Amino acid sequence: MLVYSTPPLQVDMEVTGPIQVVLFASTGARDVDFTAKLVDVESSGYARNLTDGIIRSRYREGTGEGRLLEPGRIYEYTVDLNATSNRLKKGHSIRLEIASSNFPRFDRNPQTGEPAAEARLLAPALQLIHHERAYPSRIILPR
Repeated sequence: MLVYSTPPLQVDMEVTGPIQVVLFASTGARDVDFTAKLVDVESSGYARNLTDGIIRSRYREGTGEGRLLEPGRIYEYTVDLNATSNRLKKGHSIRLEIASSNFPRFDRNPQTGEPAAEARLLAPALQLIHHERAYPSRIILPR
């Protein structure tokens, strides 16, 4: 899991509306999941999940016919975290958690390219999130 956190907020901040995470990622697998979670972290360390989402790589271009990945190639993914409404208080931090699974919230992905319901084996995979100038992975918060 990757965890990105802001420094403590200097002023209250309202986040109301749709949230998206854009990832540029590569993997050694034919089909993987990317999950993202937006978290409000109080100064005490208490973390409150605000919203989350997932994208299965085979459906990165829509939910029609799935397209498997070419291992090692960088693809762009948009993870829809739906909408939320929260006032983040001064002193709180915004945390973004990126992972390849959020089981049991979302079904597992065997990462073999087989449909999940038919898969007999699970395969490990290494995912790389790219965030250089050419691959600007980011979170999009409503204005």
